[in-house]
Amino acid sequence: SLICPLSRVVLPVSVEEYQVGQLYSVAEASKNETGGGEGIEVLKNEPYEKDGEKGQYTHKIYHLKSKVPGYVKMIAPEGALVFHEKAWNAYPYCRTSKFMLSNEYMKDDFMIKIETWHKPDMGTVENVHDLDEQTWPTVEVVPIDIASKDEVASGDYKPEEDPALFHSAKTGRGPLGPEWKNELKTDCPYMCAYKLVTVKFRWWGLQTKVENFIHRQEKRIFTNFHRQLFCWIDKWVGLTMEDIRRMEEETQKELEEMRQKGDVRGTSATDE
Repeated sequence: SLICPLSRVVLPVSVEEYQVGQLYSVAEASKNETGGGEGIEVLKNEPYEKDGEKGQYTHKIYHLKSKVPGYVKMIAPEGALVFHEKAWNAYPYCRTSKFMLSNEYMKDDFMIKIETWHKPDMGTVENVHDLDEQTWPTVEVVPIDIASKDEVASGDYKPEEDPALFHSAKTGRGPLGPEWKNELKTDCPYMCAYKLVTVKFRWWGLQTKVENFIHRQEKRIFTNFHRQLFCWIDKWVGLTMEDIRRMEEETQKELEEMRQKGDVRGTSATDE
């Protein structure tokens, strides 16, 4: 089965700003998730051009042993909890696929695909991914409010990453009050990241449980990531794409060192 929720994340930044902010935050967040033999390994990060589309291609490996729920560990053989992620970032459109190359048990039976459009609007475009008329009615739209504490798991909450408390010294944006989206239109740039998540997991008896777990995790990741991105704005606003590429190269080396030593870090799975 394929379930496709569509998250709409409205942000008080422009589409141009977000391009830099996203790449900066991905590099920082990767470090927070890496250590003790687990985390993220960057195999490729290079420009690509295909069928008239240009962008940046990345291939990463996620070593995730402690970050999946117990019932998946029980069925997954040793060495299977290694996910490959390939991403084609032709900003403002980006598509990412995650799959298990090295897990012969799952082969074509497991895939997570995320397609994102970044648009200069308030999340008001209906079928932004142009899905066909059979698929679109089955898509559940999930609005994500980065300023709402209710959307954050208690174990994930950090006051320094709370847009309702944060004020940016460089841009004057924030803190974001309950009505921040209505106030945005007058005095601040804004955009929406439309993230369509397609999950395929074929394993009799576990399919629904795992698909639902993945969707909960993706929503949790989108929420926490975009809260961080906004609260880190003073660190990335004003950086150029050259700065970012240089930073990505340094991060790639750092991640390799961190993965080999230290303790497991970052988001662990909850077995709900």
